[in-house]
Amino acid sequence: MALQRILFGDNQFFGVNHMSEDKARAQAMKFNNTQSIMRVLDYAYESGIKVFMCTTYDQVGDIADIVRDNPDKYPDFEFYPCMPYAHKFANSLGEVGILETLKRFSPSSVMGTLIRGATSVITQDVEKVMQLLIDAELKQFRDVSTPVIFLQNVVTDLLLGLKFYDMLGAFHRYIRDKYKAEAGFITMNLPLLTKVLKEQGIENAIVCANINKIGFRMCGGIEEYRNVIQKGDFRVVAMSVLASGAIPPKEAIKWACELDGLHSIVFGASSPANIRNTRDLIASYWNL
Repeated sequence: MALQRILFGDNQFFGVNHMSEDKARAQAMKFNNTQSIMRVLDYAYESGIKVFMCTTYDQVGDIADIVRDNPDKYPDFEFYPCMPYAHKFANSLGEVGILETLKRFSPSSVMGTLIRGATSVITQDVEKVMQLLIDAELKQFRDVSTPVIFLQNVVTDLLLGLKFYDMLGAFHRYIRDKYKAEAGFITMNLPLLTKVLKEQGIENAIVCANINKIGFRMCGGIEEYRNVIQKGDFRVVAMSVLASGAIPPKEAIKWACELDGLHSIVFGASSPANIRNTRDLIASYWNL
């Protein structure tokens, strides 16, 4: 599968800014409906950015519906889902309880889901529980293109910390075998993750991490990241290249694009001008 070089992210849509709570709050208010999000995605798509790398929050299901219902307008639109969106399950458990939550998110029959869940608990089969949650998260992406499916860093790094390395391999296999997609892994510790994935026999994996000039949220430091990227054993996707606005765009993107071996960059923006400018900067430095 050809991993796209320029990816469009979603932090700006639901109020994530690691440097400014005020900016995050303003963004969340600006994009409080699907139409406002879709307008920005249309800007990105018309600019030639065909991939939406998105958390699996509820509004993404509405966006998937729009793309699914308009195949002529979005013939090559791709989603790269990032799971899990833990708040969704936590909120549902608080509202309606565990059985209704399973009904709400079940991708198959309710009885089948309950049986699978009960069996998993009884046998303590963590892998089956994981599969159940994956199926629930991906239900909203039926009949749209999802060639890469990411595990969020909150889970990736928890598994690394607990040394539950086999679960990373299990995620990779389940995504490959059931969804015919590639598993991606988001992390705040690129050096450790890539070492573990090699030990799990996962070759040429897609890994996404903060990569920026000031080392913002880069566990292990810039040089360790540079070494991993240069080796070329993994397809590395850089996120937070601007370090949440701490680095001017041109300076930040130039630095990232000059990293030998970096495969892709994901960025978020909310205006047509910023989308085009960022796309043009990346394209110029990479001669795309």
